[in-house]
Amino acid sequence: MSVHTIGLLLTDDFALMSYASVLEPFRAANGLAERELYRWTHVSPDGRPARASNGAAILADQAVGQPLDCQTLFVFAGGDPARFSDAATFAWLRRLAQGGARLAGVSGGPFLLARAGLLDGYRATIHWEHQAAFAEAFNEVALEPGLYVIDRRRMTCAGGTAGMDLAIELIEREHGQALATRVGEWFIRTEPRAADRPQRLSLRERHGVANDRVLKALAHMEATIEDPAPRSALAAIAGVSPRQLERLFAAHLGASLDTVYRRIRLAQADQLLRQTSMSVTAVAVACGFQSASHFSRSYTQSFGTPPSRRRRLS
Repeated sequence: MSVHTIGLLLTDDFALMSYASVLEPFRAANGLAERELYRWTHVSPDGRPARASNGAAILADQAVGQPLDCQTLFVFAGGDPARFSDAATFAWLRRLAQGGARLAGVSGGPFLLARAGLLDGYRATIHWEHQAAFAEAFNEVALEPGLYVIDRRRMTCAGGTAGMDLAIELIEREHGQALATRVGEWFIRTEPRAADRPQRLSLRERHGVANDRVLKALAHMEATIEDPAPRSALAAIAGVSPRQLERLFAAHLGASLDTVYRRIRLAQADQLLRQTSMSVTAVAVACGFQSASHFSRSYTQSFGTPPSRRRRLS
């Protein structure tokens, strides 16, 4: 069986955890199989060492634009992938795709693939922090919330430890379950995670709430940020009266229904300000505020800085 060649494109500020989670399973597969199943080449936009988000540097074997003979290319982007706009890199990615290589975006990497026009008409995922910005920028991509997505010759991965789930899935497809299981055990991975597993903790875990009625209301709040539901509708969904729902929120969350709903909407607003190019007014509307001035007051109260300043800093 021939050796599978892998390319690793690293842009500055890439997440070291995402990179290691993808690469290490392939290295372990070589060791456990006692033969070379995979080999890899590191690439950076300019051929210089790529700097990880923690300051560590990975030496590049070559620069973008040079020929790369690989069957699969993994793309690792920096912490703000929406700002990456190197036309030469996008053209190089398109050439690799035309040559038949599988392309995989990891963490913020799907942003680069989408900017190159390589995800139009494909299913994809991305790290949850980038989902709002990605959805705004690329409406031709069917965005999914899971750990990773394999759609024909495109792969996308949420990053972090999800890279290991994707890598072990690929090892199983190419070399069988027995080797994939051994690789998982090597990394103390006691339970496989399916591609569609959620990226984030459940509502129960995130809010520290066990009451089912409160959880039903919270789920509807998160689903109706742009058009906030009235208290009566939330109470009906929870199966209690509005007054009883208020008492439940005070008992389990220590805050009123309106306060919790506002926190959820402001958290989404903060993410949009940091990760998208939407105007402050557009963010206000998208997060259910009746006016930009009301939004600005609420945001400043919550975060200690006006949304216009947050936008400038981002």
